[in-house]
Amino acid sequence: MKKRELRSTTAVVPCPVVLLSVRGEERPNIITLSWTANVCSDPPTVAVGVRPKRYSHRLMLEAGDFVLNIPSSRQFENVVFCGTKSGRDHDKFEECDFTPIPASRVSSPMIAECPINIECKTTRVIPLGAHDLFIAEVVAVHVDEELFESMQESTQFDIARLNLFTYVPLTGEYWAVGDKMD
Repeated sequence: MKKRELRSTTAVVPCPVVLLSVRGEERPNIITLSWTANVCSDPPTVAVGVRPKRYSHRLMLEAGDFVLNIPSSRQFENVVFCGTKSGRDHDKFEECDFTPIPASRVSSPMIAECPINIECKTTRVIPLGAHDLFIAEVVAVHVDEELFESMQESTQFDIARLNLFTYVPLTGEYWAVGDKMD
């Protein structure tokens, strides 16, 4: 099969879509990110890339923690808003009708309306160029109770009800996540 070479770019697809919430001196903030990955299972560790010029970058350094909130496709418009508006000028919790609720292990708030919330404590920050890489240990995971209702095992939850979506950096588009593969 013939291939076409593209310029060097971020090409790993698909990318997760997360709403990162972080406490702030005046108010908490939310930033939409797709540069997010699981990077270690023991201890559970994630990494997120954030540009130093972003408002949330400073807040993340000051807080030393953050929450990765996994949105459903029902929150798509708010996800776009949180990714295109600066927390310097907007109270994203208020403008998106999101509810900040206390996390159990970190100082940054969780977003009540997101079905999954992952509490993270920053362990390292590595400058990479356009982005700094925040490496953080996962210290708690919360999943909406209603997702467990249709499952027989108490540790499994209904992934299909999450209505997840993803970002494709090669095209700048969002796509819904499809069906389970056997």
